[in-house]
Amino acid sequence: MGETMIVLEAMLLRAAAIHSVLASPRMLARTVELLEFHHCSAPLYTASDETIEALTGIDLHRGVLAVAQRAAFEPISIDAYAPAVAPRTVLVCEDINNIDNIGQLFRIAASFAVDAVLLSPTCHDPLYRKSLRVSTGNALKVPSIRAARWPDDLSRFCTRFDLTLVATAIQSSVALRSIVPPARVAVVVGNEMNGVSAQTRAISSHIARIPMASAVDSLNVAVSAAIALDHFSQGKRV
Repeated sequence: MGETMIVLEAMLLRAAAIHSVLASPRMLARTVELLEFHHCSAPLYTASDETIEALTGIDLHRGVLAVAQRAAFEPISIDAYAPAVAPRTVLVCEDINNIDNIGQLFRIAASFAVDAVLLSPTCHDPLYRKSLRVSTGNALKVPSIRAARWPDDLSRFCTRFDLTLVATAIQSSVALRSIVPPARVAVVVGNEMNGVSAQTRAISSHIARIPMASAVDSLNVAVSAAIALDHFSQGKRV
């Protein structure tokens, strides 16, 4: 299920997968216009904001709900990923099990023109409704890949696409800006409790540290990813 107009717009990139849409009266005209633009024939229902809030349990829906077939948006396997052009920048998420963080990371990935997001087996579901909302729909736009065996799949993926693996960590690391951005790069971020695992650090070509004031021991994973991708991303930005 997707909430808010911006998530609905992202869902409509695969309009045939939309099952139904629910809009409040204040959002009805805009929703009709959007569905017509995307040639979406899914049933459209209307209900008051109060009814929609009762259905969702929160007042963050912004007057729009949509239900779609998950299969059209699910992360694909390592072997199924076959882009027309080899990826130049990949964000690797290891054990990111926080709902908000996984959503923020997809929004950041889109902002820094990342070609794909690779998820370890234990990462949170990026299609969970709050993750979609926090990602501002980008969890439906940025190609996502779910690994099955970790870190073996990560190593195999990097070899297949000639990606230099860079882990963000404090242990045995060098300052981020001292690393010359590789032509093709996979940047790994870990969860905020354990960071990037020793196994993943062991197969990384570089371990990058973000220099910080001594009074602070860490950054939020989304902030760390943004800083790292600002330095390493090979995607086109303006």
